Amino acid sequence: MSRQFFVGGNWKMNPVSREEKKALVNTLNSADLDPATEVVIAPPSLYILPLKDTLKNNIQVSAQNCYEKPKGAFTGEIRRVAPQLADAGIPYVILGHSERRKEFKESDELVAGKTKAALESKLKVILCVGEDKDQREAGETAAVVNRQLQAVVNVLTPGDWSQIVIAYEPVWAIGTGIVATPEQAQEAHADIRAFLKRQVSPEVAEKTRIIYGGSVSANNCNNLATLPDVDGFLVGGASLTAQFVDIINSKRK
Repeated sequence: MSRQFFVGGNWKMNPVSREEKKALVNTLNSADLDPATEVVIAPPSLYILPLKDTLKNNIQVSAQNCYEKPKGAFTGEIRRVAPQLADAGIPYVILGHSERRKEFKESDELVAGKTKAALESKLKVILCVGEDKDQREAGETAAVVNRQLQAVVNVLTPGDWSQIVIAYEPVWAIGTGIVATPEQAQEAHADIRAFLKRQVSPEVAEKTRIIYGGSVSANNCNNLATLPDVDGFLVGGASLTAQFVDIINSKRK
């Protein structure tokens, strides 16, 4: 089965000014992007709606986070239901990023609850999983990722997975300049697909897109894009540079 290639740009807390935002938008809007690739940008919440209104139509916008509660007094959080993200026409939200898990102490169960809540609000989810350096060196990659995914499996139905893109992001490769080797990336992605086959269904395993994140650049994206179980990328720092266009086009024939 052919899965549509997916490239997301996680801008985190960037850009730091409206001028920088304008320059990034101009770069993307003027670029010749592979029409076969789904492209999604996740800016800071301040820029979500301005980007949605100024990026060309084949580039979608994602939130970087949302809260699991539908309403209430939760200062600083983004509500997951209308009249906010879903009502504003924002199709995606990133959940479970390692920075949220580590810095904000988000548990597997909380990530799972937020995932379920987002899907109930008709948002699609970029679900991040991955191991840290110590876990990788201890040979615990599959166990850690399976545990993170199992919490989500426990609260979803098989049909829900059509609205999820899994982002495998080894924590030791995020922002470090160290990228997983093609062999490491393929092994982790194949393990995720095998887990979905066992715990959900063979159909879900075959259809779910599993993308790689961790120091992706124009220098390594082409090799990674050829791997059978790598269906795209979630890009951090490189998404703020012109090389992001090359990453988006890494599957272009």
